[in-house]
Amino acid sequence: NNGCICCTVRGDLIAGLKKMAKNAQKTGKPLDAVMIETTGLADPAPVAQTFFADDFIQKKLALDGILTVVDAQHIIQHLDEEKPEGVENEAVEQIAFADRILLNKCDLADEASLQEVERRIRLINAVVPIKRTVNGVIDMSFILGIRAFSLDKILEKEEEFLVDDQEHQHDNRVSSVGVDVPGEVDEAKLQAWLGQLLQEKGTDIFRTKGVLAVKGRSKKLVFQAIHMLSGLAWQGQWKPMEKRTCRFVFIGKNLSREELTDGFRACLTGK
Repeated sequence: NNGCICCTVRGDLIAGLKKMAKNAQKTGKPLDAVMIETTGLADPAPVAQTFFADDFIQKKLALDGILTVVDAQHIIQHLDEEKPEGVENEAVEQIAFADRILLNKCDLADEASLQEVERRIRLINAVVPIKRTVNGVIDMSFILGIRAFSLDKILEKEEEFLVDDQEHQHDNRVSSVGVDVPGEVDEAKLQAWLGQLLQEKGTDIFRTKGVLAVKGRSKKLVFQAIHMLSGLAWQGQWKPMEKRTCRFVFIGKNLSREELTDGFRACLTGK
């Protein structure tokens, strides 16, 4: 189900974990591991709390560790962001709770910048192991089967970790805008619009993802961006009877749904 995994869908997470554990027991095929990927805006505490909130889950599954992927190019901007009163800084929380950190996109930052990022991480979590990575490439032994999660360590940081009804607020300035329309885009118009959009609004647009049908192209155009850093790739053929559509999602702060939707629709062919 859609929603914030650390708030509205935790019940669904418990149900999903129970189903997997019971199916594994029924079929005689034990689970090697379960990896839960949250959004970059999730508070890790309520997600981790799931493994202690249900007796069945606690008996059948153990929390191996919390892995945080840190964007070397943008993390300091998020650590320094001023949040409204009572709202947690999710970037700080994710580093504080981490048992392992992948410092990613190291190819896009110089050594001095990387050292400063590592210094800032250590101010929040002094003992967490950090690995520098490019494109997230890492030996699986660093992140799986590590038995790194320590309840005692977490309780030192957050005494009320095991209290179920804790107050938990997200920044209400942060939202997502989805666009899903039939048809094709004009490639030149799309690139011009995206270039201008990310140049002007990239600081507030945390994440952009899209799968698009482009006029005159037989492959799907996959677009991804983090702030102003973007990339395009042609992946997968459109099938002969497949409906050609364009899907986009923006995640960020102070987003205007009308502005983003109108701007994207202006890139459609025939507009």
